[in-house]
Amino acid sequence: MEVKGKIIQKFDLQSGTSKAGNPWKKQNYLLETLDSYPRKIYFDFFGDRADQYPLNVGDLINLSFDIECREYQGRYYTDIRGWKAEKIDDATAAAAQQPAPAPQAAPAPAPMSPVATDATFEPSQEDDLPF
Repeated sequence: MEVKGKIIQKFDLQSGTSKAGNPWKKQNYLLETLDSYPRKIYFDFFGDRADQYPLNVGDLINLSFDIECREYQGRYYTDIRGWKAEKIDDATAAAAQQPAPAPQAAPAPAPMSPVATDATFEPSQEDDLPF
């Protein structure tokens, strides 16, 4: 999955050692989408990707991510795990924020030729109109 947005917060790098003795690290970020109704997305880069994609507050990015879910003691936890971040420039982001142009309506039909009018037209008393 992919989403475009702006990094609005960078959290402290977390690191440690697993039970198997392997070192790990995780970098968390908060991204705000470029939609007309912006949404916030909390995501992370895990392992080597934390160093591979260094992001800063204010960066405009196109984030590729996976959604992962895990169970712990009968409760489920969902993570948004980034696997690629491409920085985008302001012009591309502005184009993404603009709504798609509305399709243009078909051109109006050409006006009909004017009806010839007789300046001497007098309404007749024979009309059967009720007014």
